[in-house]
Amino acid sequence: MFHVKHEAWGRWTDLLGIEIDAATAERLDAYERLLLEKAIPLGMIGGADRERLRERHVVDSLRALPLLGTAPMQEVVDLGSGAGLPGIPLAIARPDLSFCLTELRRRRVSFIELALDNLQLRNVRIFAGKVEDLTGPFDVCLSRAFAEPARAWAVAESLLSQGGKLLFWAGRSFDVTSGTPGGARISVSTAPELADAGPVVIMTRQ
Repeated sequence: MFHVKHEAWGRWTDLLGIEIDAATAERLDAYERLLLEKAIPLGMIGGADRERLRERHVVDSLRALPLLGTAPMQEVVDLGSGAGLPGIPLAIARPDLSFCLTELRRRRVSFIELALDNLQLRNVRIFAGKVEDLTGPFDVCLSRAFAEPARAWAVAESLLSQGGKLLFWAGRSFDVTSGTPGGARISVSTAPELADAGPVVIMTRQ
């Protein structure tokens, strides 16, 4: 793929050490507009985040992009996707991967459906039910504002293939020494931390 530095995204791609092409940047812009025009008014994202929407939500989601690796055709599940975060930004950036976005709340499901239609994302499906009713296996689970670490791992472990990993967006107070969930090998990624955001933690199923 021929990569260009999209002017509006250059600052963030440099920070994250990633490259996106112009078409990807345009889709990310379109998704951001949907968040501003629909998700914030509907209360899916706090109004206080309006001025820093890109950094707090879209860029924060893209911190996991290097952690997905380069293997194609992976199955990725986003636990409790809400307004499509982090699943939609990552699906835009990685059209070669298959994403399943889980969300129980009807209003949020409707927004995700709208976003997928507007963005013409063909590599994403929605699971509109309880995560306990979902069946795997998946190569990667994503957990951003879904649950605390032990709960997120309990759900992810049942869905992951052997060697699969949970990418967990931790708070700034996260302590890797506080204990490892059973059955997980844990490490803290080198993904850049943003203002008011903690690390992305990797939990691998052994």
